[in-house]
Amino acid sequence: MVSLRRKARRLRLRRKAVTSEVARFLRTEQIGGLILLGATALALIVANSPLQDWYQTLSDTVIGPSALHLNLTLATWAEDGLLAIFFVVAGLELKRELVVGELRNPRQAMLPIAGALGGMIVPALVCLAVAWGAPGGKDAWPVPVATDIAFALAVLAITARDLPPSLRVFLLSLAIVDDLGAILLIAVLFTSHISIPALLGAAAVMGVYIVLQRMRIKGWWIYIPLALLTWVLVHESGIHATIAGVAIGLATRVKPDPGEHEATAELLEHRLQPISAGICVPLFAFFAAGIPFTFSDIGVMFSDRAALGVLLGLVVGKTIGVFGGAALSVKSGLGRLPESLHWHDLAAVAVLTGCGFTVSLLIAELAFPEGTQQGSIKAAVLVGSLTASLLAAALLRGRVRTRRG
Repeated sequence: MVSLRRKARRLRLRRKAVTSEVARFLRTEQIGGLILLGATALALIVANSPLQDWYQTLSDTVIGPSALHLNLTLATWAEDGLLAIFFVVAGLELKRELVVGELRNPRQAMLPIAGALGGMIVPALVCLAVAWGAPGGKDAWPVPVATDIAFALAVLAITARDLPPSLRVFLLSLAIVDDLGAILLIAVLFTSHISIPALLGAAAVMGVYIVLQRMRIKGWWIYIPLALLTWVLVHESGIHATIAGVAIGLATRVKPDPGEHEATAELLEHRLQPISAGICVPLFAFFAAGIPFTFSDIGVMFSDRAALGVLLGLVVGKTIGVFGGAALSVKSGLGRLPESLHWHDLAAVAVLTGCGFTVSLLIAELAFPEGTQQGSIKAAVLVGSLTASLLAAALLRGRVRTRRG
């Protein structure tokens, strides 16, 4: 009997060690980035293959309680639900940088904020300048304003892990501000009804969350229900539910108390990071990236000024806007470039912000109903995002080689 207990104990320890090793593996950003890009490639292949009908049926499968208005498709669950977990992790990282990291200096915090503002305004102006007077020209400008934070961070992790951490902090902060701006645009331009009671309810629940954090109350059994209720209320309000994830991350305590081994934010990030990188973000990419398109869509894109405006907005407008906004903030004295970074590093990341991908595709679907110019606009998003990613990857690798030299 004693021998059996020892064997069972050894088996449990072995399983725990394997689980811990898998979690450590998934916390490596390069691995998470490769899994994400693999899921994206798989989605594009399946959506443009004989399995297209199966993929569409799977994406449109509805699950969830209708009484709570949560009878959503699997694609919506991935976009609104699973991605919210990624935004919790991103919010935790941003909060840490704002409180105890590089962004605690207001001038350094202004650098990504100014870059994000420029990266929203200039692409919209470029798109309008190219497409003005053409069919769909006045509807296309919101499409290139977004940066896909998950994909941009994945490309940066794979191609530029030897560059200073400040560069990742800059991109993360900029992309979060950028995504919040895109969510605000969606709410203003494409949401027919916003439920104020649901928004107030979400704010009240977040207030309880913050008070419990300040009172140093611990226990996952308290915070998980509060986080889920916040997500449900934000979703019910009509605003993109991922904003609940950012709010939870920013509301979590990041400074450990005297004698405390780690703060709540560090513990939560440690637990959620492998789940986000290994499950949530790849599944989101699989359901979001499966866009069926043909070479005729790409051909039409080059004769469609609205689509060209989107393409140039992503590749040219994003680069000029982000780099120009950051440079203007430094020139005016409002922002400051970290000592570890060079302007060439910032220029390479500015190109990378042109990876609008899933967020831009979502706005394209809202701005252009199916049967209009949606095919060519989506083709422009895919081509523009791919072009920006490849150019940025080459520039970032060049910066790595230069620094090594």
